[in-house]
Amino acid sequence: MNDRHWETLLKVINGEKTAERLVGFIIDSPWLPGWHGTTILEYFNDPGTWFEANLHAQNAFPDVMFLPGFWSEYGMCTEPSAFGTKLVWTENDFPHPVKLNGTTGEISALSKPNVRTDGLLPFVINRMAKYEEKLKQNGCHYRFASSRGPLNIASFLFGTTDFMMALAVTPEEAQKALTVITDFVIDWLELQYEKFPDIQGVLVLDDIVGFLGQPDFETFVLPHLRRIYKTFNPKVGFFHNDAAGQITAGYLGEIGINLFNFSFNHPITEMRRLAGDGVILLGNLPPRDVLAMGTPEEVRTGVISMMREAGDTNGIIWSCGGGMPPDAPTENIRTFISTVRNF
Repeated sequence: MNDRHWETLLKVINGEKTAERLVGFIIDSPWLPGWHGTTILEYFNDPGTWFEANLHAQNAFPDVMFLPGFWSEYGMCTEPSAFGTKLVWTENDFPHPVKLNGTTGEISALSKPNVRTDGLLPFVINRMAKYEEKLKQNGCHYRFASSRGPLNIASFLFGTTDFMMALAVTPEEAQKALTVITDFVIDWLELQYEKFPDIQGVLVLDDIVGFLGQPDFETFVLPHLRRIYKTFNPKVGFFHNDAAGQITAGYLGEIGINLFNFSFNHPITEMRRLAGDGVILLGNLPPRDVLAMGTPEEVRTGVISMMREAGDTNGIIWSCGGGMPPDAPTENIRTFISTVRNF
């Protein structure tokens, strides 16, 4: 992450006001390859392409806070690969893991992988290590340890429908699996902390938490997320959930989350009321329908509407309600930035 933006982020997290309104986006493989002019497969296959694409974005939009910044990932395949899932790759479609064979009764037998040796994880670490010095030469450091969350990983390993059924029908077995996956996530984040000592933030991404009602959230989500964030007590506890987020928002402080990216379906005022003043909000223009597919004028109108609805702009990093969408064009992103600046 750009060092200037990291220092600014820490100030905002600590409640300080900034001289200008902040713009930030989660960027990764759904957007970067196409925008940079390469294929998805080449972006994953060639570390040089990965580095140049991220540097291209930083240089093209120097005032934008990119999160987590130079994210070394293989899409949704990264964490499931360590558990032995089959991975499907094509030249320009998003790669995906194929769920493990087995019955829901076998969920509790899940074993924890070795994060130093298993799946794609060593490739992630090696890519990061290879380019660490070049990042520093460009004014950046790795600031976040990143992972998909326990329910998100479980949904890829067992299938979303099957695992959601398991939560209801065989809750003890599902809880055992989530405990193993949480242990794995902690190991994975710890390895990133160990290898790259400039890391001081944690990013966990889990949309599946938005599929649960409050009792199930308290049973199957809260203890695991709380354990992850409390293990590290990061300066920036960052969480992404662009599914239903009202229940999640009410528990962010208890979990240890102070930066939240949420769905465009939730007004910023609603998220502020639920999350409280201690959480920085990252959002929430509709990513696909407006930022990617809208005209520049529609982007401008959407940003103005979003900012007017928010009223008090303190504690907000202006973004879209999710990660940067595929095919978001440069002109629309520049319109977003200029509209925020001139509001």
